Amino acid sequence: MIVMEFLSEFGLFLAKSLTVLLVALVLVTAIVNALRSARQQDQLPARLEVRHLNDEYRQASMTMKAAMLPVKALKSEKKALKAARKRHGDGDKPRLFVLDFQGDIRASATESLREEITAILTVANDNDEVLLRLESGGGMIPTYGLAAAQLVRLRERGLRLTVAVDRVAASGGYMMACIADRILVAPFAILGSIGVIAQLPNFNRMLKKHDIDFEQFMAGEHKRTVTLFGENTDQGRQKFQQEIEQAHGLFKDFVARYRPQLDLDEVATGEYWYGTQALTRKLADQVLTSDEYLLETSAKAELYQVSKRTRKPLLGRLLSGTGDALSRTLNTNVLRL
Repeated sequence: MIVMEFLSEFGLFLAKSLTVLLVALVLVTAIVNALRSARQQDQLPARLEVRHLNDEYRQASMTMKAAMLPVKALKSEKKALKAARKRHGDGDKPRLFVLDFQGDIRASATESLREEITAILTVANDNDEVLLRLESGGGMIPTYGLAAAQLVRLRERGLRLTVAVDRVAASGGYMMACIADRILVAPFAILGSIGVIAQLPNFNRMLKKHDIDFEQFMAGEHKRTVTLFGENTDQGRQKFQQEIEQAHGLFKDFVARYRPQLDLDEVATGEYWYGTQALTRKLADQVLTSDEYLLETSAKAELYQVSKRTRKPLLGRLLSGTGDALSRTLNTNVLRL
């Protein structure tokens, strides 16, 4: 009897153990397959995508009309749509190339923007226009300077550049926006913040309290002006403030070059304004959303949305949020727009 109970309990234990092992094996297999699939996708080259927005507008219109019109009227509309499609590509209409820029602190979308603009420049002519739908609250000076330089390429080729701000183009975002021939802004979008900021904590007193030495070696008097762990001096603070003022001056000069109508004494204070307020201060040229502008322009131009999506490696995607947080924490003394 005891032997039977032991065998019964042992069999139950063995069944549970096998079940747990089987579940673990299934989970491990699923994770490995997911990682392998993600790795294969990461190895695929980024591809340039071009969407003909006029066709999408026509299709949306036909979908609405199919639900609203009688059969005979709908047939007439379809014939008109077919005729319009035949006319597409005859080269008579000007073209509007649509780009999107979603900015983070490091302006990571600059690489895609660079390649998209290069592609446009290979086919564009003087009758064409580029619309950039821009959204950015700013970030590091070198990266946003490079992003702005990509837009300058369009201006130097003589292409009309319109920037539409539906939500925010502040600081480094406005550095990019100001290059445009025309800036469109939604009624409550944020523009401005023409200023420079840098901030950092200092742990020197905490280190001294716990008898921890911090040593820093430099060649060059101003190689490091302020630091996280060393003891900051008044001389270092003054020098760092000079660097901030210098960067602000360069920022203002850049804005003045492309928006000479601005009163920089009024708008280059680091403040920001909402759409209608920005219009009165000449930070923008028209209160209009990008959707309104595209729909209006589709009647007289062929619209092409151009995008190149670069895939981050799997680990990079998993850690992208962490990377931004670390950038904000560890690089707080980096000058930022």
